[in-house]
Amino acid sequence: MATLQAPPSVHWHFTELDDRIFQIRGRTFFFIAVLFAVILLVTFIFLYARWVCRYHSLTTFSASVPGVRSSRSPPQQGLDQATINCQSITLYKAAEEVDAAATAAECCICLGVFEDGEKVKILALCHHCFHSECVDQWLRLQSSCPLCRISLRAADNSNNLQMV
Repeated sequence: MATLQAPPSVHWHFTELDDRIFQIRGRTFFFIAVLFAVILLVTFIFLYARWVCRYHSLTTFSASVPGVRSSRSPPQQGLDQATINCQSITLYKAAEEVDAAATAAECCICLGVFEDGEKVKILALCHHCFHSECVDQWLRLQSSCPLCRISLRAADNSNNLQMV
């Protein structure tokens, strides 16, 4: 008959663990140091190349296009006052419908509902309307429609073009 043998019990003691296999010695340390140096060098070269390309493209673009400001001065964001004043102003009149409250128009800048007789400014290209004071402040800072983001500089430039 076969006798059953109990598996040998494993006794782990912290004093018995050998950590020599976890040590980094000589050649391994050298390869890790070289790998780290190569990764660091490649990272610096990449960042330098990115900076050079970005700086070069900014100076080349501003030098090649006449009338473009230098890259050192911030570009003009908004429209000039003459262009803002060219936008048409009308008095708002609500449509007479049964459910007028559900179709009430509002200024998307201040979120105020248009009242009868208020001055609203209608933008030339997209025909969106806003309170005159709200859109004037917006256009001093931005050159696009607050709702659809169409550029209003195109409208200003297209008025200046002449056929020869």
